[in-house]
Amino acid sequence: MTDPAKPAAGYLRFLALAAGVAVVVGAIGVVPTRRLAGEDGLPALVAGCLVGLLSSALGGLPIALIRDRTPMGRVLAMMGSMGARLLAVAVLGVAAVLSGWFAPVPLLLWIAISYAALLGVDAWYALRTQGAGPPQAG
Repeated sequence: MTDPAKPAAGYLRFLALAAGVAVVVGAIGVVPTRRLAGEDGLPALVAGCLVGLLSSALGGLPIALIRDRTPMGRVLAMMGSMGARLLAVAVLGVAAVLSGWFAPVPLLLWIAISYAALLGVDAWYALRTQGAGPPQAG
């Protein structure tokens, strides 16, 4: 594999894992959402998990694109990732709530749940890609 292909392949694996986690989270939530919010809560569940997945995908882009292996480069990539993820979830969440298409309480709940579940996947991808390890002695 060439060097440009490695970041793309790693990002695609990250997206596949994130999508899998989002599907599992959504599947686990179907019964409680139906029981607590009725049938109107199910579209909100799907939308909330999609918002979490899209924000995770956007947050992974700085990690995939910034290849600087210096400590400052790692910090910039990770800070960019956190900022992109937070901005994406805020913008997409507000847009979904204001659209009026979804029940707001289950939507916000599932955005938060999927965001938290995918945070672990994002952290794993960042640490794996950036090669974070113990600092080297001088």
